[in-house]
Amino acid sequence: QVQLVESGGGLVQPGGSLRLSCAASGSIASIYVMGWYRQAPGKQRELVAGITNGGTTNYADSVKGRFTISRDNGKNTVYLQMNSLKPEDTAVYYCNFVVPTPRSWGQGTQVTVSS
Repeated sequence: QVQLVESGGGLVQPGGSLRLSCAASGSIASIYVMGWYRQAPGKQRELVAGITNGGTTNYADSVKGRFTISRDNGKNTVYLQMNSLKPEDTAVYYCNFVVPTPRSWGQGTQVTVSS
């Protein structure tokens, strides 16, 4: 079973940028849609960005124009470039399958946007 490990989070000021990485223990080339999810304190986990194995992307309205998802099937890695970060982006970020349905969740990576 493929395991996913997220990294790249941290503390950043409003307006700043971060790049998250998700390393898979096995091939993701056959996974139709990979995605980045986030969960803020007291809120449900939400899907913020998805990418098909053909490179088609989709974003939640709250991050559209600021976040960019990409995947490198050769490196079994998914990325999330986050620009113009806002305090409301503060959350634990996870990567996982979207299609097929998500597998077990990893530890995630904490992103905190604060001055």
